[in-house]
Amino acid sequence: MDEQVIKKVVEDVLKKVGIEQKEENKANRGEPVITNPGLTEFVGTALGDTIGLVIANVDASLHEKMGIDPKYRSIGIIGGRTGAGPQIMAADEAVKATNTEVVAIELPRDTKGGAGHGNLIIFGAEEVSDARRAVEVALKELRRTFGDVYVNEAGHLEFQYTARASYALQKAFGAPLGKAFGLIVGAPAAIGVLCCDTAVKAAEVEVIGYASPAKGTSMANEAILFISGDSGAVRQAIIAAREVGLKLLSTLGEAPKSLSGEPYI
Repeated sequence: MDEQVIKKVVEDVLKKVGIEQKEENKANRGEPVITNPGLTEFVGTALGDTIGLVIANVDASLHEKMGIDPKYRSIGIIGGRTGAGPQIMAADEAVKATNTEVVAIELPRDTKGGAGHGNLIIFGAEEVSDARRAVEVALKELRRTFGDVYVNEAGHLEFQYTARASYALQKAFGAPLGKAFGLIVGAPAAIGVLCCDTAVKAAEVEVIGYASPAKGTSMANEAILFISGDSGAVRQAIIAAREVGLKLLSTLGEAPKSLSGEPYI
């Protein structure tokens, strides 16, 4: 066989094996293996059964019913079946990095997430390239924001932090713009209540909001706290709540594990 042909065959095999290894590594980390369905609207997928899509020109009749500002002809879409905080935090980073606006955030009750929510987030943009870029940034951020989401068979804990809240967090939780912001979620809700109390006792923070099964969580079995304040104080409050929450959730099953394996707070 010709030497060049042999070399080409070896290169093709190595390339194929490399691709397969990458996909296997993704699966082992709990990340979805991306298969592009051949649609221009498809952007990608990420942790939490999250899919990212883009529509270059929303149909005029649908655009009106969705209540989107007419100047935003293009939209980016993030939808997840597990989580809400990770996707919203990721969307906040996307808004900071792109010329887009979060025009809608909805938190449906979703049993795929066990005790918690799913989510639907829509970016508005004047140019489709901006909408696509926002979705790409959000999907990339999800590996980080899922780092402090812990799960076992009985429930989950979720902790999010940013030193500078932007418009997505303001829209979703009423976070003061430009200030440190923290999110604490505990499910079952009984554990969440204690996590919330632990957080506000651990540091001098401002309570922005609180949600429980019948008040603001779509009847999900969660208790949620939104806090703001000095960056160090917000982190301290979250860390204290995380320590207590992990101990409590462990009494109901195996030790809770980080979904991405890379805690960031």
